[in-house]
Amino acid sequence: MALRNALLAALIDRESSGYDLAKRFSVSVANFWTATPQQLYRELEKMEAEGLLTARVVKQDRRPDKRLFSVTEAGREALYTFTRQDPKPTTVRDELLVQVEALAYADLPSVRASIESRIAQSRQRVASYEASLAEILGARSHEDFLATGNRIGPYLTLQRGISFERDNIAWGILALEILARRFPT
Repeated sequence: MALRNALLAALIDRESSGYDLAKRFSVSVANFWTATPQQLYRELEKMEAEGLLTARVVKQDRRPDKRLFSVTEAGREALYTFTRQDPKPTTVRDELLVQVEALAYADLPSVRASIESRIAQSRQRVASYEASLAEILGARSHEDFLATGNRIGPYLTLQRGISFERDNIAWGILALEILARRFPT
């Protein structure tokens, strides 16, 4: 999947500045696609040049003018075409798992510290995703939202992110318990 599809999906409901997109990517979209702010800005420029996005300039007091991007009809068509394709299978590339795989030759305290750090990061992400989910839900229950809400896609991707990070936490706790039993300090 190209970054452009993630940007089209992020912009499909509302226009946004590059700065706001970068913030949104770091909070909610990051659970399924990562990009640096520089990558986002470069791709936004390319997409505008290709007619997938339009940008309008908003004057600001005491700040530089900002550009708000929105999806064009060609961008909607490109996103629709993307959704008709079979997605590529997900692959895991995780340095922590390589460290764990090499446990027989590893610096055990460092690997334990890495696992503890992963658990802490995952807990922070769960909290962040749950806050975003609460924002989407508003005062509605999950059931009410699913019956009446219009942001089902973000709801589902946040649920996937929460599930993924909770699984990381459970795996990390299991790994630390096994290491403590097998290699007591």
